[in-house]
Order: sequence, then C-alpha cells, then structure tokens
Amino acid sequence: MSHTDIRNVADLSDLLAKIPYAGLIGAEVRDDNGAPLFVLPFRESNIGNTLLPALHGGVIGGFLENAAVLHLMWAHEASVLPRVVDFSLDYLRAGRPQDLYARCEIVRQGRRVANVLMSAWQDDEARPIATARAHFLLA
Repeated sequence: MSHTDIRNVADLSDLLAKIPYAGLIGAEVRDDNGAPLFVLPFRESNIGNTLLPALHGGVIGGFLENAAVLHLMWAHEASVLPRVVDFSLDYLRAGRPQDLYARCEIVRQGRRVANVLMSAWQDDEARPIATARAHFLLA
C-alpha cells in the first residue's frame, strides 16, 4: 500500500477504499464530531450462520482490526501502516443482520508500540456485540 498522509476522517475514507478486504465486506468510516466512526453496513454476504442469521465472526474481527489500524494512523497523522503484534477478540453476543458500528481508543502509546481497544455494537453502544484488544508495532 502506498504511503498516504492521514490528516482527517476524509483521508481515512480514501485509505479504507484501498484495502481489498474492507471493500469486500463493505466497511466505511464516517466523521463523528471530528473523530472516526467505523461502520459496516449490513450485507447478506457477511452472514456466517444463516440459521440465526448472524454476522460471521471473521468479518467482525477483520472489521475491528481494520478500524484499529486506521484509527492509529488518524490519531498520529501517520503515513505508514502499523503492524499487528497481537490481537484478542471477545464475542459478547451474536451480530444480527443489521449495520455494525465500531470505535477505537488508544490506551497506551510509546515510541514503538501502541495498545488499542475496540468496541463493536449495533443498536446500543453501551451493549457491544464484540470487544477487542490489540498491540501494534509502530514504524
């Protein structure tokens, strides 16, 4: 991926459009009072369990990982992708066949490593369907 300066949420949207997996699942980013709000509009192709139906766990995890990487780049106006050191995901409830939202929070950042928390929800931000923690190696 080419190096792109990230200065605002519009820049994130341009970068997100260049990530093939994000395009495959339909991930978007929106401006929420100057901060990024990551959105996964419902798509039938993102369903994993057709009997419930429920969003595929891998789709949820990939969406959160993309959100964390882009959030880090936005928060630090970075032009180089941070590398995932570890990623831990907790599924709290089934993702229903509807839009999914995510926010990220940088818990700790040093010169070389950053720790990011992610939360994904559908109807109510206070009732997440999944949470994740990740460590990233910064360039």
